[in-house]
Amino acid sequence: LYCHLPAPDFPNTFENLKFRETNKFDESCEFQHQSFQRFEKLTMANEGVPPIFAAQLNYLLSHSPFPIRVEQMWSGSKNEPWLDRFTLLIPFCLDYIKWDVMYNVHSPLSAPDLIFGPDDERFPPFLLSCGGDQTKSPLHILSNWNSKDPSRLLSLILQLREFYSAYQRKRVGEVDDDRVKFEISTMLAREGIEMSLSSGAEKPEEVKFAVPLLDTNLNSMVPGCPWRHQQKIYLQVIYPIRKYQSAPSAPRLKLVSTPELRSLFSVEDFKLLTWLDGMCMAEYLPAVEDTLQMQIVEAVSLIGIRRRFIEALPSAFGRPLEADAVFGRKAMVLVANGVFTFLVHFLIPLQFPKQQPTLILQSSQHFNAQGVPIRSPPVSEYPWSPRWELSEMALRIFDFVVEESSNFKKSCNEALQQR
Repeated sequence: LYCHLPAPDFPNTFENLKFRETNKFDESCEFQHQSFQRFEKLTMANEGVPPIFAAQLNYLLSHSPFPIRVEQMWSGSKNEPWLDRFTLLIPFCLDYIKWDVMYNVHSPLSAPDLIFGPDDERFPPFLLSCGGDQTKSPLHILSNWNSKDPSRLLSLILQLREFYSAYQRKRVGEVDDDRVKFEISTMLAREGIEMSLSSGAEKPEEVKFAVPLLDTNLNSMVPGCPWRHQQKIYLQVIYPIRKYQSAPSAPRLKLVSTPELRSLFSVEDFKLLTWLDGMCMAEYLPAVEDTLQMQIVEAVSLIGIRRRFIEALPSAFGRPLEADAVFGRKAMVLVANGVFTFLVHFLIPLQFPKQQPTLILQSSQHFNAQGVPIRSPPVSEYPWSPRWELSEMALRIFDFVVEESSNFKKSCNEALQQR
């Protein structure tokens, strides 16, 4: 067994604010479990979107401070192929609000119509009732629409979201529950808190809070950080409205992060502190943040250990073909046993070296009926000790691959015979 080292216009503003008549959107609120189709870099050629609308949408997707998604696109005319309407999924309070943006391909210079969700019928009247600087109102953007400015749609959505946040905060403040009112008063000093009131025909009313944790700039803690959006960790707090509860109960708590942060830290592995009787959020949050801060610092330090492990691989396998230079989570080497060449993929866990890498072998000579290289199942059971030196870890894995290569070649040949 040896290593192969290759080189490597707008008459009525209010009419533009409408309500959705479709069913309520009730997908999972967790960022990390969302799976939406992205519509990025849209062009008339490959998506059927008129360029004047595509420019607006592309700018929104590229410059939004939070990850807005496009769920679907469709044409407003049965006789026109152009896609001039789309549904935006906008992050809010660790959930997604669903708004339709309705352009008109026959009047491309006009502002779009907007359709909000079925539970937000009081939102447009709320917009109209707001005083203050009218130049900062979304109604001002709609009544002074400039279709040649690609940033207008994003500005509109951001301002609408800001007003929507104020609208939800007002709804929560009107809830007849002393406990909720008290909790709000204790968290007023915190910036960035979002809240919403959820209700339905078949479930009790609940107040949801999304509380951002840590003042630390997580992006700056990772050298060479590739994240475009600022990474955040939130505590989701859900209080049932008291009129549905015979006695106060502990809120439902869950730690949620932006999805990219999983490359550094897994909130699923963080054990939340126990909520004690009589506790309030003003007591609970500092303790959670202290523990979380320590674990984040430790997670950053583990990046260096994973990188050094990858740097130790050449002593046994030769220089890796590919490696994750930022987080040290993946590496790939090319090896051979006689004329049989194959790749070894290293999937390095966040808790390395307490947890050993998962290995996947991939043949460079055997392919299935779909033309995909044959791979072994993930292998995570082999001799390992977190106390070994990194160079010894690499050599022990090398020895294991030596023993496993013949079995892998045999399984590849058997797979070809069964085709």
